[in-house]
Amino acid sequence: MEICRTSAELRSHIAWLRRQGLSIGLVPTMGYLHAGHMALVERAARDADRVVVSIFVNPTQFGDPADLEKYPRDTERDLAMLREAGVEAVFLPSVEVVYPEGSETIVETMRLANVLHGEVREGHFRGVATVVAKLFNLVQPDLACFGEKDYQQLQVIRQMVRDLHFPLEIIACPTVREPDGLAMSSRNVRLSPEDRAAALVLHRSLDRAEALCAAGATVEEITAEVTTMIQSEPRSHLRAVDVTEAVSLRHVSGKPSGPLALMISAEFGGVLLIDQIEVTP
Repeated sequence: MEICRTSAELRSHIAWLRRQGLSIGLVPTMGYLHAGHMALVERAARDADRVVVSIFVNPTQFGDPADLEKYPRDTERDLAMLREAGVEAVFLPSVEVVYPEGSETIVETMRLANVLHGEVREGHFRGVATVVAKLFNLVQPDLACFGEKDYQQLQVIRQMVRDLHFPLEIIACPTVREPDGLAMSSRNVRLSPEDRAAALVLHRSLDRAEALCAAGATVEEITAEVTTMIQSEPRSHLRAVDVTEAVSLRHVSGKPSGPLALMISAEFGGVLLIDQIEVTP
């Protein structure tokens, strides 16, 4: 497995793969890998000849420097997991490689980045779009895999790919959950046992929302029920509950006529978690 720490090393290895006529699948990550990440790697390997994984804790998508500092890291463990999975190459750059001195260019989807979760975390999706655009430019993959748990992020990236004419396919992969239903996240390791148990309210509330949607409830009824469920958990600090039109993430009211996106963000012991699903009435 090739480990590339500079853009020159990465481009050289990508060029070598291309000379062999091999297709490339990209899985962008911030490291501290879990089964959800590995499911993305497995999915990329199904449709591409070789898989490239990036490990980079992107500072521009963190609004709080303390949150960035606390983000879990274990590079050697990550590399061992990727090597066992048969990954072709890992891009492991420093901040200075991704954002050279004097960098001032950003990429932003003007509407999608600044609604819903983007209002809770101002600038977050600008940071995501910018770093993903850089990775797409460096790797030039045929496809890239992203998890559906980060539903709004997925739509931001799809919009960016369309608008900037990136010649690649975006593959959405189902959320991988713990046996008790908690969506896998690198942040879960920061939860205390009490907060870990309390966080299960996210999955329960989405299950309830899906049942209400199937029963013909209105958007307003679904939103109110989910809000009440999460706020009834004493250890939760609700940040946002959003029920929108799927994909476009536009506001919708009354009884939905098409698929909905259900998106929750809440803090447990100061750790921000999200859980998001798409449902059809």
